[in-house]
Amino acid sequence: MASKTGDQNIMGALAYFFTFISGIVFLLIEKKNPFVRFHAMQSTITFGGLFIIYLIAGFLPGINGILLPVLWVVMVVLWVFLMFKAFSGEMYKLPIVGDIAEKQLAKMK
Repeated sequence: MASKTGDQNIMGALAYFFTFISGIVFLLIEKKNPFVRFHAMQSTITFGGLFIIYLIAGFLPGINGILLPVLWVVMVVLWVFLMFKAFSGEMYKLPIVGDIAEKQLAKMK
């Protein structure tokens, strides 16, 4: 689907735009471009995991007032940072999550 470098950069950034939801969508529609697929998988794992942590933290009385705003800030900073890296054409790998994303993509081939 993505043929030009600029197109793949835009698609990589869009894989983060709606967090894990757009990551899943790009994994389903982009079957060939490794750059786009990597960013889609990293988005799905990163923001899916943070979403689950955010939901669980919401049920923890006492610490949810502190933890939820911190998690929200982390998610927003990561969201902007990862979209910028993908749009810049960089295959930026988050620690741990980037390796997991690569391994999952290798299994899907």
